[in-house]
Amino acid sequence: MSLRPGVVNRLLCIAAASALPAVVASVVLLARSDLPPAARVALGASAVLAWVAGLLVVQARTRYHLRTLSNLLAALREGDYSFRIRDVSRDDPYGEVVTELNSLSETLRRQRVDDLEATALVRTVMGSIDVAVFAFDSSNRLRQVNEAGLRLLGDTGTLLGRDALELGLADCLSGPSSRTVELAVGGRPGRWELRRGSFRQHGRPHQLVVLSDVSRALRAEELAAWKRLIRVIGHELNNSLAPITSLAGSMVRLTEKDPLPADWRSDLGRGLGVISSRAEALARFMSDCSRLAKMPEPSLSSVEIATCVRRVAELETRLPVRVVDGPEAVVAADQDQIEQVLINLVRNAVEASLSTGGGVEIEWRAMDDRVEVVVRDDGPGLPQSANLFVPFFSTKPEGSGIGLFLCRQIAEAHGGSVTVEDRDLAPGCEARLTLPNTALHPRLGGPGDSAP
Repeated sequence: MSLRPGVVNRLLCIAAASALPAVVASVVLLARSDLPPAARVALGASAVLAWVAGLLVVQARTRYHLRTLSNLLAALREGDYSFRIRDVSRDDPYGEVVTELNSLSETLRRQRVDDLEATALVRTVMGSIDVAVFAFDSSNRLRQVNEAGLRLLGDTGTLLGRDALELGLADCLSGPSSRTVELAVGGRPGRWELRRGSFRQHGRPHQLVVLSDVSRALRAEELAAWKRLIRVIGHELNNSLAPITSLAGSMVRLTEKDPLPADWRSDLGRGLGVISSRAEALARFMSDCSRLAKMPEPSLSSVEIATCVRRVAELETRLPVRVVDGPEAVVAADQDQIEQVLINLVRNAVEASLSTGGGVEIEWRAMDDRVEVVVRDDGPGLPQSANLFVPFFSTKPEGSGIGLFLCRQIAEAHGGSVTVEDRDLAPGCEARLTLPNTALHPRLGGPGDSAP
């Protein structure tokens, strides 16, 4: 707020009115004194001149201080925070005002330095990351873009101000704000992870679009998965074919002997039995591979968790499974698949408890956003391995290594999860199946609706 010149004039009038009675009284007293006329005129004129000079000094000092404050405020308005007023004291109101303005100027200077440093850091980061960032205004016109975005669109001169539809990014400004999309950006088709948010600049709404190319990462993961699968399949095939080849060769040499040994029938029977068992093991392995490849999409219906838990507990005959009753919970899920998950988790818990003579219990909890089913055992606990959910990895001699992997696949297809960890205050481990507590989860519409 600026001060008008009329304020100074009003202050001057107040000062003149305050001193005027004393000047008039002095002139009246001089007029009635016994001094010579010339002396009375000289002293009266001196009093009036002193009064006028005092008013001029008050006017000049007031204008000087107000103009100094105005210059400081103008410097702050222009962004010059180095301007200061020196030689002031806080003993008077003017000094307090100047001190506060100096402090405000210093605070604004520090904030400006921090803002400049933060802006420089953001620009450096945005220019260094391999993620395309676009900012669109309310008219869907591009207003800001980083270096990765420029490289993606293949144009460094005429991007700003162009429409999102013209740039091929119109689909990014609608729909879910976080998803994986198929886009042909800059003439290059690919799969992108999209993140969209909103912000305001100069009081106007803008949308921020972030695109990261996931095609290369997915291809690398796919290649690594194929390598792991080929390594596992090769290992299993070698484990079966090596003894089959050796035994087949031994039986060929046996049948070529003339005369045949007396125990040739028993040797031939044992060899064929080993070949048969290895062939059956290989067939089971290939069946497990087929199960992984043919996992169907969940067929949703209303599933009562209590019914599933009790039914799975009754199926286990090797060891009684204690069911801890929980609240009523109904979820949208594929009942057959959820029961298969619970069967696998309970079977693992029973096998662990049989080795220690412990027990197994299962309970469930319902929360606002999820339902949890917990299976606890009194077994020896988890092995020291990070491969529990890796396909075909098993710590049991007769295990197939796909149980936990299938459990996780089914849970994630339902928008949930499966975790296995050691118990905190007791021996054994705890397997936890988590499902979204909703009648119809938006991610369950089909394969294309899964989260990125």
